[in-house]
Order: sequence, then C-alpha cells, then structure tokens
Amino acid sequence: MAQDEQRGGGPAVRDGSPVRSGSPVRDGFLAGLRVGATSVFQIVLVGTYISIGALAHDLDFSIVWVVLSTLVVWAAPAQVIMISALGAGAPPLEVAVAVTLTGVRLLPMVVALLPILRTRASSLAGVLLAAHYTAVSMWMESLRLAPRRPVEERIPFANGIGTALIGGATLATIAGYYFARVLPEPLVAGLLFLTPMSFLVSVVRSAKMISDRLAAVAGLVLAPVLVLLGVGLDLMWTGLIGGTGAYLVRRLARARS
Repeated sequence: MAQDEQRGGGPAVRDGSPVRSGSPVRDGFLAGLRVGATSVFQIVLVGTYISIGALAHDLDFSIVWVVLSTLVVWAAPAQVIMISALGAGAPPLEVAVAVTLTGVRLLPMVVALLPILRTRASSLAGVLLAAHYTAVSMWMESLRLAPRRPVEERIPFANGIGTALIGGATLATIAGYYFARVLPEPLVAGLLFLTPMSFLVSVVRSAKMISDRLAAVAGLVLAPVLVLLGVGLDLMWTGLIGGTGAYLVRRLARARS
C-alpha cells in the first residue's frame, strides 16, 4: 500500500499515519520554527523586548551587552531586574544573586517539560538547549503541542520553538535599543506588562481542573492583598497559599466523590 502510493506521487501511509521522510531532527526543528514564528507569544515577546532594549539604551548599556543579556538570561523579568539594578549602581554580586533567584522559578517548568520531550536517544546538547530555552512562552507552547509529535522529534521541535521565540526577542531588543529616542515612555513602560498578562490569559485558557481555576483565582485575590499589607515575599506566599489551598480542595473533592 505504501509503495503504491509512493509510486503515485502521494505520501506513503503506514497504519493510517503518513510515513515521514528525512531526518526526525530536521522535521521536528522546522515544525517548531513554524510554531514559534506564528505563536501569539511572538507578539508578546516582541513588545516586551522592545521595552527592554529601550530601557537598556536609556541606562547607557551597549547594544552588544543587552543582546547578550537576551540570549544568555532569556527571562524578561530577570533582565529588567538586572538592567535596572546595574543602572542604579547596585553591586554586581547582589544583582547576580537576585537574577539567579528569579530564574529558580523556571526550574519546575524544566522538570515538568523534559520528561515529555526526551528519550534515551536524545542528545545531551539538545536536552541542555531545551532546558535553556525553557521560559513561560516556550514552555506553554511545547507542553501543549509536543505530545502530538513523534517522540524522536520532540526535543528538536521544542528547540525550534525556542529558537524562533528567542530570535524574535533578540531582533526586538535591537529595535527597541535604536528606537528608544522616539518611543514614548508610557508605551515603553506598558509593554513590560505584556508578558505577565499573556501568561495569566494562557493559564486561564489552559485550566481544565477545578484546582487550576481555584489557584488562578486565589493568585488574583491574594497578590494585591499581600502587597497592600506590605508582606515581604508576597509572590512566594501567594503561590504557596493559593496553590496549596487549591490542591487541598481538589483532594477533598476527590475523597468525597
């Protein structure tokens, strides 16, 4: 059957699924590039990194420095902290510790995503690159789409998404740096809120269980309350209280059913 269709010019079929030709690494990576280039997160990242580029320009950092910060740090909140703190004259060691602590939040994402992506045949370089690329945007898209890919394509697929997203962010950083003189300050400040807002919308859209919805609502309620009360580490406490409460409610509901 497959041979007949190949002779006729159509795709070969095996067990109802097209038989892929070529390298799984190439096929997965190119598919990931297409997803990353057309993702809604691409728009969000472009807006965010235009703002980051403009901020770095206003604080007299060089274009090479800010582009490297995008490629190496690859986390908008951490970059804003680093650029603002260094621009204000904070000691580099303190800034490094602060940036590291903000990056720790991505570790659970890596832990959740890599078991879905990697196989025993996955190369170490590919796995490390996927871990580096793991940010909110890449994580959401990979977690949603990678399970639909053949297992041997998942690591290159995720890396394709990451490459497209970080590439767009890098170009936006350069654009923001050179357009800083003409961009209105309120626009530059407002663009920084695109990333947290997009993450909130994505979380709400992806919430399927009652615990997911409860955790989102708890975060929206607790975060401003703790800020108004002046509680230190308000974001951490919001996650601990809201997430733990949502989990316990779900366990209780399952026990009763």
